[in-house]
Amino acid sequence: MQLTRFDRWLREKFVYETHIQTLRPPEVVPAGIRVVEVPDVPGKRYKHLFVAKSSKVADQLISHLRENSQMYTTQVIDRDAWYVPFIAPKEKSVTWWLFSALIITVSVFFTLMYVWGLAQDPEFRKNFMEALKLLKG
Repeated sequence: MQLTRFDRWLREKFVYETHIQTLRPPEVVPAGIRVVEVPDVPGKRYKHLFVAKSSKVADQLISHLRENSQMYTTQVIDRDAWYVPFIAPKEKSVTWWLFSALIITVSVFFTLMYVWGLAQDPEFRKNFMEALKLLKG
C-alpha cells in the first residue's frame, strides 16, 4: 500500500535509525550519536559502529567524515523497539488503518443509535411483537 506523508514522517522520526560504520573513529562525534562497541573479528572491514536515531545528526557525522576523507558505510534500519510494529507495519499504512477504524466506529455508533431509537418507539415495539406472534403461530 502507498504510504502517506504522515506515514513517512512517523517512520523517519520514530522507526528508522542510521548505522554508520568506519575504519577508524572520527575526532569528533556529534551529540545524539551512540557509539557501539564492535567485537574485534578477523576479516571484518569496519571496526567502529555509530548509531544515529535522527537523520540530521547522522548527516552531521557523515559530513565530518567526508571532510576528513574517512571511509565509511551507512545503513538505515528499523529500530528494535516494542512500538515499531504499531507505527510502521510491514507494507501497510497506519493512516489508512486509522481512517478505516474511524469510519467503521462512526458507522457502528450511528447504526446502534438508530436501532436504539427503534427500540424506544412504542409503535415499532407493538408491530414487532405482533410480527413475532404471527411467526410463532
